[in-house]
Amino acid sequence: MKKAVLISLIALGMSACGDNSQNTTEPQAKPKSMLADQAQQTANATSEEVIVGRVKEVQLNDPLDPEMVARGKAIYEMKCAACHKLTDQRVVGPGFKGVTERRSPIWIMNMIVDPDAMLEKDPVAQELLKECLVRMPNQNLTEADARDVLEFMFFNDGKPVAEK
Repeated sequence: MKKAVLISLIALGMSACGDNSQNTTEPQAKPKSMLADQAQQTANATSEEVIVGRVKEVQLNDPLDPEMVARGKAIYEMKCAACHKLTDQRVVGPGFKGVTERRSPIWIMNMIVDPDAMLEKDPVAQELLKECLVRMPNQNLTEADARDVLEFMFFNDGKPVAEK
């Protein structure tokens, strides 16, 4: 377990806050088999992590809810875009691309709704702070707002959206 955490932290250090000059903002569609693998990786991350924060469970949509994606995009543009690109490029904080593959939905939700507790208690969040050098501010988002942002993050990572 400790070895897996150490390997995860090393991988995080090499990718989470790294600068990558790709500037594309269009999500790439993934084959269904990759989505299944992604879901399994997310489930595995959840089963091994220590949950810090008030969010203990997240119900995911497959396919994504288009209204939630739209609300999440609007919140991203208003509250997140100044520090986070939709690519893997770091601005102030890490880029959003691939975040749903690197972090569990519970971790993402807790980082959004209570970054102060996460930075105080979560070792992954603490490592990100060491790399990025700037604390993520509390944007005072509700759990519903954070869930919409999470839905948008999955969209950004290429998960399909339901047709209206």
